[in-house]
Amino acid sequence: MARHTGRGGGVHTTPNPNGKGWVNQRGGEVESTHRLKARAVESGRAQAMAQETEHTIHNRDGTIGYKNSYGNDPRSSKG
Repeated sequence: MARHTGRGGGVHTTPNPNGKGWVNQRGGEVESTHRLKARAVESGRAQAMAQETEHTIHNRDGTIGYKNSYGNDPRSSKG
């Protein structure tokens, strides 16, 4: 299983590298632990919104499932 190393910034919801369940990490440090992925995603979303940053949700195999950004994103198109 791939493990998040803290690169890329923001809040990452990942499988718990130290056991069962899910964790929310920021900068490689565990901020919260959860038994269910849904609870971890909910908590990670709240953390990302409060910190105005990106929330990355990983799958059980460590790959990125999806991302949401709650920060100051640059405008992607002109006009």
